[in-house]
Amino acid sequence: MKPKTDTATMARKAALVLPTYNERENMQALIPAVYALLPELTIYVVDDNSPDGTALAVLELQQSYPNLRLVRRAKKDGLGRAYLHGFKEALKDPAVEAIFMMDGDLSHDPAHMPEMLALQSTHDLVIGSRYISTGRTLGWELWRRLLSRYGNVYARTILGVPYRDCTSGYNCIRASLLRSLDFNRLNLSGYAFIMHLKYLLHSAGARTLEIPITYKNRTVGKSKISNHIIAEGIIAPWKMLFGRNA
Repeated sequence: MKPKTDTATMARKAALVLPTYNERENMQALIPAVYALLPELTIYVVDDNSPDGTALAVLELQQSYPNLRLVRRAKKDGLGRAYLHGFKEALKDPAVEAIFMMDGDLSHDPAHMPEMLALQSTHDLVIGSRYISTGRTLGWELWRRLLSRYGNVYARTILGVPYRDCTSGYNCIRASLLRSLDFNRLNLSGYAFIMHLKYLLHSAGARTLEIPITYKNRTVGKSKISNHIIAEGIIAPWKMLFGRNA
């Protein structure tokens, strides 16, 4: 009989990178929820100088959660650059074996994290997917659901990747594979970063698994989708395919 996965031991060797901008209320809810499930996890909140006091909220939470880290950045400089900064900070610890990505707006349910971490024993990339059986989105208008679903079909077809949710921001990545990537190749522009990261991980041979999640539209703050992001999603897969990162 195989021994059960020791989640606590795995969590001690894992980190969560959370990029934030004006997410004070969300951090006050999300961080305790994550630590209720994985108290040994290290969380890196990468804050782009939020004017709403997100950083101050994190500093207050550090009094209760000693594994909580605050990475301050001088200005709002894009999701990709924030994630990359957080990755570099987390990977400075040679003991880190897995890195989570998660939106900071409560759209992703932390309840999936223990399962995603356990699956790291046999997979290099675990994706919280909206577009496999029983996965879904809540609170989106019809146009946005269609845009996201068929945008993923478009990207998957062009890039030749096997997973159905190319743009999901809820992921668990084996740190050794992440360390092997050339970060200079990454498209750091907005949400194309997530798509490009997965494409590079797939190209590096990542063993990938998607698990179903329910994505909930944010209830605090404003959605960051824009016409620029939509246009970027159309062009970005072609840039990745031909090795351009700008």
